[in-house]
Amino acid sequence: MFVSSLASSFALALAFAPPPPPEPDPLVEKAPEQIKRTQKEDSAFQIYGYFLTRAEMTNVSPQNDLFKGQIVGRLFGPNTTTTSPDRAIFLEQRLIPFIIAEPKLLDRRARLRASFELDWTFGDTSNSTGGNFGSAITADQVNLQTQNVAVEIDLWKGWSVNVGLQRLYDTALDPYRTPISNIQLSGNRMAFWGTDAVGVVLHGNQWGQRFKIGAYQLYENLIQKDDDVALFELATDRHLGKTWHVGGHLRYLRDASMGQGGIGILGQGPDSSLVDYNGGYRFTIPDGTESWRGHFAWVGGDTSFNPELTAGRFGGSAFAVGNFGQIVTSIPNQPGDYQKLANVLGVAANVRAAARWGKSPRDHVTLDVLYTSGDHDGLEDGTYSGVVTGNTWGSPAAVFTTFGTYLLLPHANVVNRFYAAATDISNIGYGLTAASLGFGADIVRNQLYGRIGGAVAQSNIQPVGGKKFMGAEVNGTISWRVRPLLSIEGHAAYLRLGDYFRSPEIVTGSTGAGRPKDPWTVFLTLKWLLV
Repeated sequence: MFVSSLASSFALALAFAPPPPPEPDPLVEKAPEQIKRTQKEDSAFQIYGYFLTRAEMTNVSPQNDLFKGQIVGRLFGPNTTTTSPDRAIFLEQRLIPFIIAEPKLLDRRARLRASFELDWTFGDTSNSTGGNFGSAITADQVNLQTQNVAVEIDLWKGWSVNVGLQRLYDTALDPYRTPISNIQLSGNRMAFWGTDAVGVVLHGNQWGQRFKIGAYQLYENLIQKDDDVALFELATDRHLGKTWHVGGHLRYLRDASMGQGGIGILGQGPDSSLVDYNGGYRFTIPDGTESWRGHFAWVGGDTSFNPELTAGRFGGSAFAVGNFGQIVTSIPNQPGDYQKLANVLGVAANVRAAARWGKSPRDHVTLDVLYTSGDHDGLEDGTYSGVVTGNTWGSPAAVFTTFGTYLLLPHANVVNRFYAAATDISNIGYGLTAASLGFGADIVRNQLYGRIGGAVAQSNIQPVGGKKFMGAEVNGTISWRVRPLLSIEGHAAYLRLGDYFRSPEIVTGSTGAGRPKDPWTVFLTLKWLLV
């Protein structure tokens, strides 16, 4: 299923890096360039893999049998995920091979990177084709999904260009040379953009400043028509000493597609079923509109200081983003002329603070707070005052997975299933105020780790028939390093739903009246990095 393949491609596939020295964690996947440096220096061809097996028991499942448990999007939404007295028990598996070729003939000033993905639920189908399937008896399934295929060319000292299908993250950092744990805790933390896209990206270091200039073609559609979706970005970051960074960005997206293309029958864009599935805000384009255009911009700043607690006892990060834009529609009987349908004027902010109480960075206490503005009347006043993320165009294309939650906001330990009460920070346009608190401990240093956490959230706009309070979550995890690069983990979470979920506007994908049953999940994972 299309949604599961895209969800899995970026929920875990990008977690390639351990925390940086002095406290490296070899159980977390490494960045490709870090892996390469561990191989023989004279080798021009590198390959490694990441293997994940996951066994889960939960009371959450989709009502639509066609999904077969492969699902993306918000709980109780159009994806039909709901809770019931029944228990779902299943196992999943993933393998991600990553290839780097750096020919000596070019003096190692150019390299090709390619990554792929093989996923399935144990015992699903065989003797067929399609992503995220292939483990039923006799297997014989065609299932190979492409994540990245891109070339990097070194231009001059400090500058390089990437061309092709590559990482699209809302950060100025180079995703192929920066641990993913750092990216997830700095910049915009993938809350707006966190996926793969085809384009041309220039990375550079000059005057003590890091630069990133990118142009991406999100949808081409018909090559002879102006019906594409294109994204442009300029991001920068400056290291101010020790581990303190300050950055800023400007991104602009032009959508001339009128929803054409996209994922299956859902389409894509502001007025698509896709954004409903992903938990974003759906703009309503009037019936009979001959054509429309969307213009969206994101302007923001961010800062971080020792976010992974590897260089001191205190750390944190913060970002603030202003979301601007306009949707215009064609004027009847006046070809080529457009009139404003709606403005976009939203804001998002996040602050994360952490303190290390023991010898290891994993001995920590973390507080995370998120705010996004909401809109109470849709487009009635001509302005949408919430935020728009990449989840409007991809499934998912923005993942805020390091908030310390599993069910309230999403987490990254997934294969075919990626859902939560709020999978998009816009919270279907109502906005969101959320806070999480976590306590972690290295019980046996570098071998046994445990964490407990909790979180609460409320909608900034009260839905019809419901209240603002969304719920409170408690969760925990324990991780045992069996061997270097090989670990077994146990996870559990329970979400006490608030009266926000009494609203029929919110609970659209489940049967029965009133608030649904509280969701819970318990799962085990086996992770192995093959180097």
